[in-house]
Amino acid sequence: MDPQRETPEKNNPEHLIADRREGIGVCGWILVSLSFVLVLITFPISIWACIKVIREYERAVVFRLGRILSKKAKGPGLILILPCTDTFIKVDLRTVTCNIPPQEILTKDAVTTQVDGVVYYRIHSAVSAVANVTDVHSATFLLAQTTLRNVLGTQSLAQLLAGREEIAHSIQAILDSATEQWGIKVARVEIKDVRIPVAMQRAMAAEAEAAREAKAKIVAAEGEMNASKALKQASMVLSESPAGLQLRYLQTLTALAAENNSTIVFPLPINMLESFGQKNRGG
Repeated sequence: MDPQRETPEKNNPEHLIADRREGIGVCGWILVSLSFVLVLITFPISIWACIKVIREYERAVVFRLGRILSKKAKGPGLILILPCTDTFIKVDLRTVTCNIPPQEILTKDAVTTQVDGVVYYRIHSAVSAVANVTDVHSATFLLAQTTLRNVLGTQSLAQLLAGREEIAHSIQAILDSATEQWGIKVARVEIKDVRIPVAMQRAMAAEAEAAREAKAKIVAAEGEMNASKALKQASMVLSESPAGLQLRYLQTLTALAAENNSTIVFPLPINMLESFGQKNRGG
């Protein structure tokens, strides 16, 4: 086997440079030692400047000579800070509400709308939120505005009005993926209001009213057709039984009498009228 291949990766010059950059160096250790000696000399007065309290919902990113200490946030509870060499930044881990102001958006079908929303997110990695972005909250806010405009610009007005939940989930997925390197976890995205021009509202109302009227006419026509079919079948049954027609007359009289009417129309059979006319002519 080639002995060069067995050489560990740490013998690589680039790797050695990286290791040196990760450390604080000899001068750094001297400064840290002097700072520790200063704390011992001024003890117990210096203890008040060295001990810091981190709340339950906070984390502290500690920098020692400009480098993040142990690559991990400290807290909650008490942490020890060396004077002159250590500094720290507190990061709030609670959920943040980001209100997106109304954005003027041109939809896919060329309709101008104003849409506003709200984004709920929190910081899950304090070190990434401090080291990877200057202002994590401002960056998330601006990215949420841009993502909202970009996603809604690919939707039609009907899709925007009917599919708010699906659009919100799509925006959430895009934001969550983009802010992962900033230590952000997007919990929820909601579209609060969709405002359309007044003229478009009137046009949509007229369209909906016309659709309802057309549907009502279709239903009425279907009812008339079913009624005519039923009447046809009833006439065929009554034509086969003349006594059934007389019974129908009597039922109609009963229904009219039940309504407390002062006038009752009594129908006479046509054959009786014909026979009565024949008798008069014969007499």
